[in-house]
Amino acid sequence: MAEAPASGPASTVATGKSFWFSGKGAVAGIPYLWLFVFFLVPFAIVFRISLSEPVIAQPPYSPLFGADGSYQGSFFNYQLLFDDALFRGAYLNSLWVAGISTLVTLLIGYPMAYVIARARPLVRNLLLMAVMLPFWSSFLLRVYALKTIMADTGLVNGLLLNLGLIDAPIRMLQTDFALYVGISYTYLPFMILPLYATLERLDWSLVEAAEDLGCRPWKAFLLVTLPLSVPGMIAGAMLVFIPATGEFVIPNMLGASDTLMIGRMLWDTFFSERDWTLASSLAVVLLLLLVLPIMVFQIAESRREERA
Repeated sequence: MAEAPASGPASTVATGKSFWFSGKGAVAGIPYLWLFVFFLVPFAIVFRISLSEPVIAQPPYSPLFGADGSYQGSFFNYQLLFDDALFRGAYLNSLWVAGISTLVTLLIGYPMAYVIARARPLVRNLLLMAVMLPFWSSFLLRVYALKTIMADTGLVNGLLLNLGLIDAPIRMLQTDFALYVGISYTYLPFMILPLYATLERLDWSLVEAAEDLGCRPWKAFLLVTLPLSVPGMIAGAMLVFIPATGEFVIPNMLGASDTLMIGRMLWDTFFSERDWTLASSLAVVLLLLLVLPIMVFQIAESRREERA
């Protein structure tokens, strides 16, 4: 009896046909091509600029190799970033703001995702639409709307004054409070949707079994639901933390003028000071700060799953 031909990459290699030139290989190669063109190539260009020196010319940075082919780059900008307390403070403050905002979105988003996952199908669809409704409007418009609501003459202060709860408007704009509110509000859907996807696939019979065995609802939640929803929490935290770290628009429009965020510093260095080399170094270090821990985490998770 003839054996059935094997399928998959091994078979294509065995038959002498390269996997990457087969139909499956072409489909699998599209994401790699996308990453190469839109991530690796721009990153290489930015890294190359970060090694140059600023000059008054167009473009405003020196060539990396001289006319005789000698290498003229240096890591001076990176040394400056680590030696200058202002840059270190901007990085640390950005990570702090992003971490607090991620925690706030998790505390708000988890109950919302839980309610959506446990709702009836019709109500669930309506709630999901409500979560995604902000995406139908411009990001900039939403931040402007928040700015209007939290202004001294805005909706919140007007309501509190009319109710007699305050005698004078509360200053909310240009404070850390407005900054956290803006980031948490803007990125809340990115926390809710991965959490909902995880909770919606959860085997709720496990929770019922725990309750049948004597667990109270809150204890069944802590022992069963919460641990099983950790992947959704991690995915949501990454989707909020990474863009919040380099956020520029919200700190610029809602935060205090002295709030040190690396996104604002990058903008000022690039467009106001026109120091492309230092701005490129800021961007490269920010990217490495975010990507390297994620890569380490992914590798650790892959090894843990292999051992399991």
